[in-house]
Amino acid sequence: MRFALTAEQRQFAATLHELLTDTPGEKAWPALAELGVTALAVPTERGGLGADPTDLVVAFEELGHHAVPGPLVETLAAVPALLAALDDTRWLPDLASGDLVASLAFPPHLPYAADADAAGLVLAVEESTVRIASVHGPALSTVDPSRRLFAIEAGAVLAIGSEALAAAERAFDLGVLACAAELLGAGRAMLELAVGYVKQRTQFGRPIGSFQAVKHHLADVHVALELARPLLYGAALSLTPYDVSAAKIAATQAAQRAA
Repeated sequence: MRFALTAEQRQFAATLHELLTDTPGEKAWPALAELGVTALAVPTERGGLGADPTDLVVAFEELGHHAVPGPLVETLAAVPALLAALDDTRWLPDLASGDLVASLAFPPHLPYAADADAAGLVLAVEESTVRIASVHGPALSTVDPSRRLFAIEAGAVLAIGSEALAAAERAFDLGVLACAAELLGAGRAMLELAVGYVKQRTQFGRPIGSFQAVKHHLADVHVALELARPLLYGAALSLTPYDVSAAKIAATQAAQRAA
């Protein structure tokens, strides 16, 4: 078996990279919807593309590479997966079209909802219960100024029981996978910035990138990123909690080393 991205997936990544280079930041959202990124995790019968997790990984690596802000993991991966598994069709078409931004709290792992004040749908998952939620109080202090966190107040029950638990578990794993892909993309971007810098910065009359100690640090980052990549794509194929966790750990460590 040839374990590699298809030509279509590589082209999708290249197109997304070009789009995000030309339209960075929050302005990218309409363009992402037009390209179909917002529809990836939504089933085809609900107006989406019904893409598999590997396609989501391709998209999220580029989203992380360009540091696109907002609750992307929630809106593009976790919430569509949760609603689709529950067969709740009310919000899926708007998620697919990009007209709806969603946020999600998943205590204890994810106790706060990101950018919930700007979300048209906020959900809260507690074990086997899924509820519609609302913002409770002002934004909380966070180390990431592009990601505003809010405490939430759980409201009406959307689903409860074993079906809700199974749907929540799949949504959580898909969210972790998407987050790992974002981290891999962010790590790539930081490595590219560092390489560009050490080619220009000089010391003792030479670019500092020519010094062996600097080369070793850059090589360590590159190796860490490349070792995380097969774990990430393997997890996208299996989507088991063990594989997803391994990919998240590897991507986190690689991104931290890059930083």
